[in-house]
Formats: sequence, structure tokens, C-alpha cells
Amino acid sequence: MTPSGQLYLQGSIAKSLLKLGIPIILINILQSAYQLTDAFWVGRLGAAQVAAVSISTPITFLVIAIGSGLAMAGAILSAQYMGAGQQDKVNHVAAQTVLMVAFTALVLGLLGYILSPYFLKLLGVEQAVYSDALKFMHVSFIGVIFVFIYAMFQSLMRGIGQTKVPLIIVSTTVLLNFILDPLFIFGYGRFEGLGVMGAALATLVTQSLAALAGIIIFLRGRHGIQLQLKSFYPDWQYMKRAFFLGAPGSIELSTRAFGLIIMSFLVASFGTVTIAAYGVGSNILQMVMIPAMGLSMAVSTLVGQNMGAGNIKRAEQITKLASMWGLIGLSFVGVLLTCMLIRWWHFLFPKITV
Repeated sequence: MTPSGQLYLQGSIAKSLLKLGIPIILINILQSAYQLTDAFWVGRLGAAQVAAVSISTPITFLVIAIGSGLAMAGAILSAQYMGAGQQDKVNHVAAQTVLMVAFTALVLGLLGYILSPYFLKLLGVEQAVYSDALKFMHVSFIGVIFVFIYAMFQSLMRGIGQTKVPLIIVSTTVLLNFILDPLFIFGYGRFEGLGVMGAALATLVTQSLAALAGIIIFLRGRHGIQLQLKSFYPDWQYMKRAFFLGAPGSIELSTRAFGLIIMSFLVASFGTVTIAAYGVGSNILQMVMIPAMGLSMAVSTLVGQNMGAGNIKRAEQITKLASMWGLIGLSFVGVLLTCMLIRWWHFLFPKITV
């Protein structure tokens, strides 16, 4: 086991959940800040521009969801091998996951880029929204490979119990995105603002930096996983196992994305302002789900490590405790964010009147 690897095979389950879960929740909150930052700054342009971002998000989310199962499979298998003390297999899983994720991202990103106009026409968006939405989607699909690579990096690091490094990277890139967003959207000095497309470009820049940082960390091998060139030779047996392990997760996320697209299709018929308001509401709803999703990710790591070590009873206890925490925490955050939204709506989105 490398010095940076963290095992959770004994001791207090509650402390293990908190130690692993809190950084993951913070990471997810910060990642959702990408969408909220875009909504905040784009909201200064007008309802049509917010609608362009809102109508694009479910479609890009669908593409990302399809490939997310591979990252999930990598996290599960790396956790199991970590629990079993098989560091060589942890490194092998990491290399194979990088290979699969990169290939999948290229294919899905290219398909999404090509099919973007057809998606928007199918949704029947207004002409005032179409142009900005298409630009936003094109840039977003170019950045899909960086989103996939960093998601893979986070999943694998989470599988070995390492969450501090991803938290530092996300914190830095989110702060940078908040600075770049207004510069790219509105411009500065002689640099002319790019509007909605600027928001997508700011996100592309920061996500590419995050992905690059993740690959460098893997290559240096100082934080629990080290990539080796020999491990990149395709292992078809592992890929088959990863596919069937990750497929249920991809299907579940894709189903959720399809639901968002159907809702966007229905909402689009009510006009630009309604689309904008719905998009803002969807972002807030995602914020409500973050604690539960972060807790579930922590559980997957803890259960995976303990299953790998043969601690079946402890894995069951972890699941039961986390389920109770999820119910209580989700209810509290939902009420809190609803009250905040009602109180601060006009400050956050002054040009969207509902």
C-alpha cells in the first residue's frame, strides 16, 4: 500500500463516513458551482441567455452520464483491490480506466458536437435562444474529454480513500472559473466579451487544467496510484468486467438525464423566461441532492474496501448507517436551500421575473 492510500477496514463507522464523506460532499458542492457560476453571470445578460444554458445542460449531461459508468467501475474495483492489499492491481485498474474513459469521451464528444443542432431543433427552442445554445453546446462537447478524465481521476482517488488532493484541485479551478467567467462573458478592455459562449469557454479552460493535474499526479505516483505505460495495453477481460459493473450506473444516470430532456421539451413550449426559470430551479435541485450523492460515493468506497478485505458484516453496517444519515441530511438541506432561494431570488437572478 502506498503511503497516501487510506484504508477504512476497522474503527468507528461513523467517523469513517465523516472523514471520507465530508470532503466528497465539498467536492460535489464545488463542482456544482460551475453551473451556478455560469447561471449567476449569464443571468446578467438576460432571460434568453440563461435559457440557452438551461436548455443545453440536460443534453450534455446525458452524454456524460452514458460514460460515467466506467469511472464508477474503476472506483469500485480500485476500492476492492485496495482493501485486499493488491497495489499492482490498483495501478492496473487506473491505467485501463484512463484508456477506456479517454476513448469513450472522444466518441461521445464527437457525436454530441455533430448532433447538437438536431437536439435543439427537436426541443423546438425559440430562435432567440438557438444560436447561443448551439455555441454553448459545441464548446461543452469539446470539453467532454476533460470532464471524463477528471471524473475518472476523482473516482479512482476516492476508491483508494484519497480525497484531499481532488478537493484542492476542484477548489482552485472553481475559483479560477468564477474569475474567468465575467472576463470571457463581458470582456475587459480591448477584449470583447463572448456572451454565453464565454461561460462555456471559461469552464473548458478550468476543466482542462483539472484533468491535466489529475494525469500528472497519476504519472508521478505520489498519492496512492501510479500509471505505467505497460498497463495501458488493452486488457479485454478487465474491460468486459468493468462494462458490466458500470452499465447499471450509466443506465440510471442516463434515465435521469432523459427525464431532464423530456422536461426541457415540455418547458420549452412555454417560452424563454419559463425555460430560464426552470434551468435555475434545476441547478438548485441538484444542490439539494449533493449531500446524498456525496454520502453514496463515500459508502461505495467503504463498502468496496471492506468487501475486498472480506469484512462482509462491516459492509452491511456501513450501508445501514449511511441510509439513515442520507434521509435526515437530504430533508434538512432541501428545506434550507428552498428558504434561501425564496429569500435571495431577485438578487441572484435580477433579469428573470417569475
